[in-house]
Parts: sequence; structure tokens; C-alpha cells
Amino acid sequence: MKIDILTLFPKMFAGPFDESIIKRAQEKNLVQVQVHDLRNWGKDERKTVDDRPYGGGPGMVLMVEPIDLALKNFKKKNTKVILLSAKGKTYNQQKAQELSKEKHLILICGHYEDVDQRVVDNLIDEEISIGNFVLTGGEIPAMVIVDSVVRLLPKVLGAEEGLNEESHSKPGYIEYPQYTRPPIYKGWNVPEVLLKGNHAEIEKWRIEQSNKRTKEKRPDLLRGI
Repeated sequence: MKIDILTLFPKMFAGPFDESIIKRAQEKNLVQVQVHDLRNWGKDERKTVDDRPYGGGPGMVLMVEPIDLALKNFKKKNTKVILLSAKGKTYNQQKAQELSKEKHLILICGHYEDVDQRVVDNLIDEEISIGNFVLTGGEIPAMVIVDSVVRLLPKVLGAEEGLNEESHSKPGYIEYPQYTRPPIYKGWNVPEVLLKGNHAEIEKWRIEQSNKRTKEKRPDLLRGI
């Protein structure tokens, strides 16, 4: 997979993409992530990419032309272009799984007051939000999407079967509790069923605990199940 990111603040991505799973995935050539400064496509001497909104109002709006020019450099036939915006559809694990099947993603980090609506209407495939709150820009949401998508790529984690048991791996599912050594710590015991080695009983316990957690933490996910 290839992922291109358009942003006004490319240095924000240095830390998250230079550590852990994403770093290893890039070293193994399982994914190529490139961060591009949108100002490179500003046409005047100041590399301007934003202007005041027509009709008045607070803040500045990202202009359509720099984004259009940037996309012409990267967009291919199989590219999916996504704008990170508080106005988009809420991101979830199912969307991460869907995006992990793509060959090429372009993530546009929204910023300032908004992005010219002509970008939304003509240049992107999808508008995504990571939650019902407002951030300074789309950089952190882009990091969230890259992290959640890259870990789903084949051979990235090295234990793909475990992905099917993670919370939100399917609608209505919260993962069961996990324990490791020691079996007793400060009087806090590991459930006895996990220590006996009866796999059928362990599986039954895990299903029960998963359903209990789902009911407690996400009752909305139980609808229709």
C-alpha cells in the first residue's frame, strides 16, 4: 500500500511514523507513507494556500487550487482520496478494514476554518471524521487512520488471526478480558477457568465476558444482534 498525506504541518508526523508498527511496516516495504507540505503548491511568493471566506465570517479557508494541483501529482486510477474533516462520516473499525484493501490512499488534512467546498464536491472520494469533536486540524486524524489501517495489512503484525478477536473487529463485539502471569497478585486472582486448560470452557467464558462487556460499554452495538 502507498499512502500520501497532504498537510500544512509535515513535521507533526515525524514521531508517530518513526516508531513501532508503522516504522517496521515501512522498513519491510509493506507500506510506503509519504508526507507532503501543501504549501509546495501555493502559487505566489508566500506559498499561500488559504484565504478569507466569501460572505464574511471568522477564520481562513483552505483554497481549492493548491489541493487540486497537489492531487494531480499523486492521484492515480486506483487512488482513494479522503478529506479529514469534522463534517465527515464517523470513522470506525469496519471503515479501517475497508481502507486496508485499497492500493493507494491520499489523506488531505483539513485546517483553519474549513476547506473550500469545491474540494469536497469535485476532488475527493470521501470525507471522514474520527469523532464528534473538533480538532485544530486533520493531522491527528490522519495519524489515527494510518495507524489503524497499516496494522491490518498482511504480514504487518505477524499474527493476523488475532485481528479477528480484537474489539470492534466486527459490529457488536468487545474483546474479552486478558490475563498473564502471575496468577495471583496482591490477592487479585486470574479467573480459575483460564488456569485449567479446558479450551471449550475457556471459549465459553470468553464469549460470556465479551457479551457482558458489550452490554456494559456499548449497548448500542447490541441492537439487531
